Amino acid sequence: MTNHEEILPGVIFHAYLSAARKEKVCFWNHHTLVLQVSGAFHLETTAQTISMSAGQMLLIGKSQLGTITKTPLPGGNYETIIITLQEDLLRKIALEEKIESGPKYVGPPNILVPPDEFLKGYFQSILPYARRTSATLTEEMGVLKIKEGVKLLLYVLPGLRSFLFDFAEPHKIDLKKFMLNNYHFNVPVEKFAQLTGRSLAGFKRDFQKTFGAPPRHWLQDRRLTEAKHLIEQKQMKPSAIYLDLGFESLAHFSTSFKKKFGKAPSA
Repeated sequence: MTNHEEILPGVIFHAYLSAARKEKVCFWNHHTLVLQVSGAFHLETTAQTISMSAGQMLLIGKSQLGTITKTPLPGGNYETIIITLQEDLLRKIALEEKIESGPKYVGPPNILVPPDEFLKGYFQSILPYARRTSATLTEEMGVLKIKEGVKLLLYVLPGLRSFLFDFAEPHKIDLKKFMLNNYHFNVPVEKFAQLTGRSLAGFKRDFQKTFGAPPRHWLQDRRLTEAKHLIEQKQMKPSAIYLDLGFESLAHFSTSFKKKFGKAPSA
């Protein structure tokens, strides 16, 4: 069973499920605060692997790709509350509170928030809205709860000032390094362009210069080459790897593999 509902549309979400589930690809447009109510949450990005359990909080940085595994406890459910820290609201808070971002943030892109009594109380104050269908969180109340959460995060971790209030546009990053680390994520070429700080046209142009092939052609070739390595050298089954390599279905993967290598992956 899976349930995912909006407590405040587009901003605060509540989700629970009773069976383990792995999200193929997640992309975070905004900083996101995850409050783990029950079960286990496991995040994997190119830079980090983080797990947390009930009562913990995780701050996920914007403009990242990753996968999430959600695991209920034996005999229990998985339950989480997700708060999206939209940039427009963070800008408003920065203006109201006269907050300067300070030196550029250089820490990890995802941060497990340390235990704190104030944040624990904040956590508990949101739960009733998630668990009671009759409870209504107005937009005004929701904004106040988010402002409260941001202020408490800054109280517990003052260094997050540069993390939360950096509104600079993404700069051009090393295209070759980024793509070799992230080719397995199944996202549109437009998203890869955004993440590397380029327009779509600029991304395609730089990609051709770097890899000598168009993005879509190179992505499929690179994924299939990795699949062949995993099957032949690691004895992994096609059904266990096709999703993690960015293919939509096992049938699509098998057809593409046979077309490139002349035999089915199962062979």
